[in-house]
Amino acid sequence: RSIMAINSLPTRPVIISTDPGIDDAVAISLALFSDDIDVKLICPIAGNVDLKKTTYNVQRLLTFLEKEVPVVPGSSSPLLRVSKDASNVHGESGMDGFNFPNPTITPVVTKTAVQAMHETVLTSSTPVTLVGIGPLTDIALYLHLYPQDKERIHEIVLMGGALGRGNFGVLSEFNFGVDPEAAKIVFNSNISIRMAPMEIGRQAKIMPNTSEKIKSLGKIGEMFYSLFAHYRGGSFSKGLNMYDVLALGLILKPEMFEIEPTYVSIETQGTLTGGASLIDLKGYLGKESNAKVATEVDAEQFEKWFTEMVAKTI
Repeated sequence: RSIMAINSLPTRPVIISTDPGIDDAVAISLALFSDDIDVKLICPIAGNVDLKKTTYNVQRLLTFLEKEVPVVPGSSSPLLRVSKDASNVHGESGMDGFNFPNPTITPVVTKTAVQAMHETVLTSSTPVTLVGIGPLTDIALYLHLYPQDKERIHEIVLMGGALGRGNFGVLSEFNFGVDPEAAKIVFNSNISIRMAPMEIGRQAKIMPNTSEKIKSLGKIGEMFYSLFAHYRGGSFSKGLNMYDVLALGLILKPEMFEIEPTYVSIETQGTLTGGASLIDLKGYLGKESNAKVATEVDAEQFEKWFTEMVAKTI
């Protein structure tokens, strides 16, 4: 009887906005093999590399994984700012290090990512979770154009922002720094938000012995290992930073994290601080909480969970 009860639990429908990116590729792969998540739509966006490359990377990845999910490309640039990429971290293609097959998945180009998000949310039998693991341009546009959909959105789960100093600007993390205006719209949306800031990705490392273990876990473990060898987020020998996978962790294993409900404001006016996330843990701003922010992750538990998730792909 209890097995029946477990099996009848509904999977959580999600839409992934992503800019693959090596850690994005890892997060997408694990999401697609999770029993608890139903990936309804993937919307590539410009970020780590340009839109043409992120779209191609999603196509190659899905072909390799033998998974069919609608792919609808999104924005090719931020709302107001000039595009900047992170090919120095992820390689020229965004997914350097593994020989992916030529794609057999074709992206949908007859509608925008925002229209596709709206249709997916509208036709879902249960509220949808938006997962943002790139710049938040498309999620912001979607919330702006379809405010009536908000009650059908379960929550927004993000990897982005920084508790302290940044990796894009002095105080800004890449995903928020690329499009601060979009991040601001998202945090002002009155939708439930959970976020893992940059520092948590630096705590959630994949150490060399875990990389070696993953290598033997089927073709996907092998693919991860090859990408990890080319990834410049942290170091292959001292531990790789798993940023985007944290969004998945917040959904599937929230008990790994210390979570603080707090007010988050995104700086858009500062000439030197655009994209800084003011995570007001001390309550200086006197504002009501608008996000649940991970302030710590149990690194040992994360590696164990990560390895178990990779094993599920075999």
